[in-house]
Amino acid sequence: MVTPMDLTVKIGPATLPNPVGVASGTFGYGGEYEGLMDLSRLGAIYTKAVTLEPREGNDIPRIVETPSGILNSIGLANVGVEQFLAEKLPALSTLPCAVIANVAGSTEDEYAAVLDRLESAGSLWGYEINVSCPNVKHGGLAFGTDPRQIERLTTRLRALTKKPLIMKLTPNVTDISVIARAAEAAGADAISCINTLVGMVIDTRTRKPVLPLGSGGLSGPAIRPVAVAMTWKVCRAVTIPVIGMGGIMCADDALQFLMAGAAAVQVGTGTFVDPEIPIRVLEGIEEYFHSAYSPPCR
Repeated sequence: MVTPMDLTVKIGPATLPNPVGVASGTFGYGGEYEGLMDLSRLGAIYTKAVTLEPREGNDIPRIVETPSGILNSIGLANVGVEQFLAEKLPALSTLPCAVIANVAGSTEDEYAAVLDRLESAGSLWGYEINVSCPNVKHGGLAFGTDPRQIERLTTRLRALTKKPLIMKLTPNVTDISVIARAAEAAGADAISCINTLVGMVIDTRTRKPVLPLGSGGLSGPAIRPVAVAMTWKVCRAVTIPVIGMGGIMCADDALQFLMAGAAAVQVGTGTFVDPEIPIRVLEGIEEYFHSAYSPPCR
């Protein structure tokens, strides 16, 4: 008889049923994948970013393939907080897993206004604050590169909620541990790392960048070694839980993040390849802890 394992993850005042979530921006609002996988097996869904006003996003093309990854420039396209509350949250609230809203903005006031409106709904598990998106023209990355702004923003948002508050950090900084410590000092319950790396693809026929804004965010297996290293560094800089992500395609990939010190992981680009990857990652983690053997990618 196999003894059930405790894979729950405590973040602030709440607990996730297991450590495997799906990353913001790669899973829509959850319902898009409902017929493709067993959502009840997920630890958490991190929603598409929610901003104060609707955003159409960047011009097309928005995604270009690269070796072992993709480069995206979505521009935080979303329905805005009011439509999210009216049309998306009711369905999300019926899902059998934790739902964590990803919050984005161009100013501190916008971040605070979005979180305050979401808080009024009362049905979300917690919030992941996106201060790291590299492909919008204002806000986002600017907050994520300045520890003083991170501390000020985190302090302001912390005062608005008692639910888990997770700060999602950018890798596009000199020392990510400094940013992580600033978020912890201001009351963050956890750190998500990392968001995408800034990259560029140039069309040699036109001699111009493929993406309209020039650069975009690189994700996928190509960034995993960087993400594991940054997760390792952040885990040794803070005492709060760290959620690792970046190029996870199988259980072995996820285990590297856990061994680096992460309490949980998120699968992002992998769901574009195969929606069932998050479930296989969870099954592989369970298998590893039962047998002390790391399952190969499959």
